[in-house]
Amino acid sequence: MDAATPHTALDLSGIWRLESADGEFSADIALPGDVHSALFAAGIIADPYVARNELDVRWVADRDWLMTRDFDHVGPGGSDWYLDLEGLDTVAEVSLNGVAVLSSQNAFRRYRPDVTAILRPGRNTLSILICSATTAANELAARQAFPIPYAAQNCPIPNGNMLRKPACHFGWDWNLAIVPLGVYGRVGLRPMQRARVEHVQVAQDHLADGAVVVDVSVTLHGSKAATVPVAIRFAGEERHVEVKVAPGESRHVERFTVRDPKLWWPAGSGAQHLYPLEIVCDGETVRRNIGLRRVELLTEPDEAGSRFAFKVNGREIFCRGANWIPADALPSRAMPELTRKLLQAAADANMNMIRVWGGGFYEQDFFYDLCDELGLLAWQDFMFACNLYPSTPEFLAEVRAEVDYQVRRLGSHPSIALWCGDNELIGALNWFEESRKNRDRYLVNYDRLNRAIEVAMRAADQQALWWPSSPSPGKMSFGDAWHDDSSGDMHFWSVWHESRDFEHYRDVKPRFCSEFGFQSFPSLSVTRGFIESADDLNVVSPVMEWHQKNAGGNARIAETMMRYFRYPEGFGNFIYLSQIQQGVAIRTAVEYWRSLKPHCMGALYWQLNDTWPVASWSSLDHGGGWKALHYFARRFFSPVAVFLIPDETNAKVSVVAVNDGGAEVTVQADLHAVAVDGTVRSLGYLSGSAGPDVAATLGETPFATLGPDEFLFLDWKASDGSSGRSHFSPRRYKTHRLQPPGIGLKTTSDGNKVHLSLTAERPAFYVAVEAKAAGRFSDNVFDILPGETVELTFTPDDPAALSAVASDFIVRDLHSSYASRSI
Repeated sequence: MDAATPHTALDLSGIWRLESADGEFSADIALPGDVHSALFAAGIIADPYVARNELDVRWVADRDWLMTRDFDHVGPGGSDWYLDLEGLDTVAEVSLNGVAVLSSQNAFRRYRPDVTAILRPGRNTLSILICSATTAANELAARQAFPIPYAAQNCPIPNGNMLRKPACHFGWDWNLAIVPLGVYGRVGLRPMQRARVEHVQVAQDHLADGAVVVDVSVTLHGSKAATVPVAIRFAGEERHVEVKVAPGESRHVERFTVRDPKLWWPAGSGAQHLYPLEIVCDGETVRRNIGLRRVELLTEPDEAGSRFAFKVNGREIFCRGANWIPADALPSRAMPELTRKLLQAAADANMNMIRVWGGGFYEQDFFYDLCDELGLLAWQDFMFACNLYPSTPEFLAEVRAEVDYQVRRLGSHPSIALWCGDNELIGALNWFEESRKNRDRYLVNYDRLNRAIEVAMRAADQQALWWPSSPSPGKMSFGDAWHDDSSGDMHFWSVWHESRDFEHYRDVKPRFCSEFGFQSFPSLSVTRGFIESADDLNVVSPVMEWHQKNAGGNARIAETMMRYFRYPEGFGNFIYLSQIQQGVAIRTAVEYWRSLKPHCMGALYWQLNDTWPVASWSSLDHGGGWKALHYFARRFFSPVAVFLIPDETNAKVSVVAVNDGGAEVTVQADLHAVAVDGTVRSLGYLSGSAGPDVAATLGETPFATLGPDEFLFLDWKASDGSSGRSHFSPRRYKTHRLQPPGIGLKTTSDGNKVHLSLTAERPAFYVAVEAKAAGRFSDNVFDILPGETVELTFTPDDPAALSAVASDFIVRDLHSSYASRSI
């Protein structure tokens, strides 16, 4: 039994008692956490991720669930007391000692109800009733004055757009549909003597002489008039002030000037220096890490349309990155360790921006702390995605409160670069029969919502950067940003959703592409974790098709494969080749768009991670393992890189050096033709320089110089130490008569990791090494030419597994994927 002293906060996270409101089911639940995870741990439901168990657990969301916890307390003791609750998902009733203290209906807010008069000496009982979100959503939909359509193609469970809850909980084209419920954030009881810290915000003014003026704004909440001592420590200074507070909120601003500041930069452009900030008020201490930086969004008109580019600390930054979705479909499984693993993988793949997509969560504080630390700019959507939404006074009041809280909570993170009104709501106006027939009504409805978000954001943080929607040609523009590449940000989905060839990526010249993608299957080790038997290891088995949420997705992967590759032999090779195909697709887009710099200034592919084991557009498997695309990304996102870019007629290739750094680099490029039998002949050398933040063409080579079974290979190195290799052929891979590469593998173990040495007798394309235990390769998915030795290491996640995997690896390559072999 936990107990609180008169002036000590009480953390109420931990084990609570869970029961269905009808009394049929009961179990323990760990808060923060979700109901499904608790029922699975108690053996009441099966793992929703295995086979097709998703269908068998949907009933959970249709019931109300009661969570209770007892705690001891000595009574008010001269302080005011309040509950501190965050992440209540979603329609909830909170009671203390049988007295209702809170009724909530927004998963994206923090609630702090006063319970001073209800708290009693001795034992107290706190209860949280989470009401069925499916029932609440259907009831709200029935009460609307006119229909508010939702994206049924994504969400098999209806009307999730009625609630301020993650849209993907009702299903998505990469997520299961089970509508989780629970409490995912802080749960505590806290004292307040005279005032508490409600918000801490920071505004920056970067002066012409290099100094930075920093205004630290502290918002205090008090129950009565008082004078409160506040200490503020920042940038080597400590200030003590007396702040007069009135009932409600009071604000104090303290100004600091930092001379010769150490600036915060995105990854690859400089260091991520952070200045500690500490506020002490009435026994409460609040800490933040502040990065000094200036972010601008450039949208001025030009000859092509209008720009979309980020400028940080006076330098334009090409944004290299991916879209983030929740780390796991079940919040109990989305642990901080997993978030760090995923974001570290993004940084390790040379990304400098993450787009937090609008159908999930505003992530918890540690997410943005990690982005600050790793140099990952955060494009932050507000949580509206792909549906139409109500614009009733009650709904908009919730939205304003949500926006105010989230912007004040997150705005001081140096990683926060942009606030975006929504994901694809402008496009959604054309997706539903109701809105097509009465566009004026639904456009006005949308505008009310979008304006409410913008006004609330600007009121909360005057320095916040705003973009109305993604994709969008620009403010007050409702054009087709899926196909118009002249202005704003673009979502380019024609290759996947319209089954266009990969070369179509070179037909568009986006100013900033914030979504594009191509699917692959999860890795074999992940797939084995959700099947029921070996019979499921077939891409058209019921279980594999269930773990594909995009209609026709598996068929599209297979059909595209037949365009570019010889059809693979065996299930394991099918998975391998799907991932190679995905990597080739996204590489085609990114290399071309980076070569257009500064016309194009950003490429964020869909998507970084998976919420559960599923065929999807991700470059990281569920759990954080690297798929082939992530190794591709580490190369095509290298801050300095050299690419082979074919012309529109496929007659010649340009050698383009791209430099995202702040200093000029010199580049040496070695071009050679490699025949399938291993014969290598030189096509010459190119050298040149690439200035800061430019793309420079080093030279051209006609494809006529290649024989019928030759590939063009490029090996390059730059003066900053970067180097790389790539290959290209004007013909598709399936037309080449590849020969068995004769790959040799030797392994040794040093007690911490496995060292691997690989050789080949003939050219080996896209060599991928697989381990039977979770872990990380130092490199993977590469080409080997005769006479070369490639050295890499494998570090298992579990050190105890080292001996078991030390010599148990599978090596795949393009030729062997269609040669007869077992999985």
